[in-house]
Amino acid sequence: MKFYQRFAYYLIGLVLGCFFVAAMWSGKDVRCNYFPNARVLNDLRTKPFHHTKEADSLLSQGWISEADIKNILTYGDVDFDRSNIKEGGGKKYLIEGQTAAKQKVEIEVVNFEDKAVLKTIRKTKSE
Repeated sequence: MKFYQRFAYYLIGLVLGCFFVAAMWSGKDVRCNYFPNARVLNDLRTKPFHHTKEADSLLSQGWISEADIKNILTYGDVDFDRSNIKEGGGKKYLIEGQTAAKQKVEIEVVNFEDKAVLKTIRKTKSE
C-alpha cells in the first residue's frame, strides 16, 4: 500500500473519530476545572448568589457594578492563605479582581451548600 493510500485511511479515521467525539460531548455542560481556583470560582458561580446589606450599599455607590462582580467571579484570583475559613455554616473566600475601570478590588464571599453570599467589597491599592 502506498503512502498516499495510508494517509487517506488515516484522515478518514481521524475525521470519523472527531465526529464521534463531537457528537458524544455536544449538548453536555462539561467543564474541566482541575485547579483549586477554577473549582472554587465555578462553584460560586453556579449557586444562587445573594448580597448582604453592606454589599448592596456598596453596589449602589456606582464605583462597582453587578457585572464587575460576575467578572471577578469568572476571572478573579482566590487568596487561599486567607480563605477557606469556616464562618456561619459556610466557608469564607477572599477573591481579588478588578472592575471595568481597572480599579483593584477584593470581595468576600461566604459559600454555603445551597447558596453563595457576597459579604463585603473592598478597594485595594494598585501595586
